[in-house]
Amino acid sequence: MADRLALFADRDEAGRRLAAALECFRGREPVVVALPRGGVPVGFEIARLLEAPLDVLVVRKLGAPHRPEYGIGAIAEGGSCFIRREDIEGIGISQSQLEDTVAVEKEELERRREAYRGDREPLSVAGRTVLLVDDGIATGGSARVAARALRARGAAEIVLAVPVGPPGTARRLVHDFDEVVCLEEPHGFHSVGQFYVDFSPVADEVVCHLLELGREVPPMRVAADPPPDPVAGHRAIEIEPEPRVLLEGDLQVPEDARGLVLFAHGGGSSRKSPRNKKVADMLNRSGLATLLFDLLTPVEAGDRAKVFDIGLLAQRLMAVTRWVQDDEELRTMAIFYFGASTGAAAALRAAAHIGADIHAVVSRGGRPDLAAKSLEQVRSPTLLIVGGADWQVVALNEEAAENLVNCRHQVAIVPGATHLFEEPGALELVAQLAAEWFSRFLTVQS
Repeated sequence: MADRLALFADRDEAGRRLAAALECFRGREPVVVALPRGGVPVGFEIARLLEAPLDVLVVRKLGAPHRPEYGIGAIAEGGSCFIRREDIEGIGISQSQLEDTVAVEKEELERRREAYRGDREPLSVAGRTVLLVDDGIATGGSARVAARALRARGAAEIVLAVPVGPPGTARRLVHDFDEVVCLEEPHGFHSVGQFYVDFSPVADEVVCHLLELGREVPPMRVAADPPPDPVAGHRAIEIEPEPRVLLEGDLQVPEDARGLVLFAHGGGSSRKSPRNKKVADMLNRSGLATLLFDLLTPVEAGDRAKVFDIGLLAQRLMAVTRWVQDDEELRTMAIFYFGASTGAAAALRAAAHIGADIHAVVSRGGRPDLAAKSLEQVRSPTLLIVGGADWQVVALNEEAAENLVNCRHQVAIVPGATHLFEEPGALELVAQLAAEWFSRFLTVQS
């Protein structure tokens, strides 16, 4: 039941996730250059969300004679060429065979260039930062030849941006690009398509349509000018999970919200935490209601033993869940858990106990390992989000994921992020990943 392979629903979702990771480049006024055909839907979302111009660079993989799926190099419009000489020698390809292969691919390259751009000149990249985008990377040959073509046109900085690649992608290509942003480098990589739910071929007509939209439709201003606050209702609440214990919370309910996210904070975090409030605000803007509350009273929060008492935290979370299920305004909503630090373990233990009423769980920099044997009983789809630079917690989350044997689950790494996700764009990506995960399970449960 593990959702180990499908990291992205489709190329559109992959583009939105990449856009959040590339937010730090917005101020450099980049040009987005996508590799057709699969890279164009990804690049379109990035260009739209970063308010950047979109263009394509036509590249053709060179396949070995009689084994076209085996890449021996690539060519790009403008004449750039990349050949893996060791492969040619290794499988005995003659010079005449290579020349014939290049000639065939040049013909197809020119056909596509004409179809996508016609008489229009490519966008100028001279002196600009270029975000080179594809839907994934395998050998890197196409990306390398594209980088050569862009440098020949005067690009000042080239950033390779892909949703997924084999382990070591960023390290392997570091000398070919100024920076490499690869959201996922999963083990067991065989092909890009295995990590998408929908990896349907992209038609030439779709490429042309998206390029046309990129020229005519004004890009969406998301980060700089957020839309008007959609929150229709705010309530300060108090819940008494046990005698003489009063938990305080802040409830936000956007208009037409169908799901409610219960925040389970751990360690020194609280409902007043700027990080929690920022994530909650972004979830509100995606149409989800949020309930931020403290699992511990102010006095209890100073007791280190209680901070790590996962059983106590889970019992408190279940009490809040029962309150939600009894509330007239909230009882019809799908219930989700969003846990941080030790709160993530509490969320998983509570989800294991409650069962199908919890539609999905998301952990941010959490300690799911502290849920121990409860992990095997969790049936709610679970997303574990970890900062790529938070190595110790990454290992703990990956080990915990192996014990989530009865639910769909996924470990999502935010590239370069540390434990608190303080890096530019990191927390925004967390919120986007969470919103997409919750949206997938508004009505469907595992």
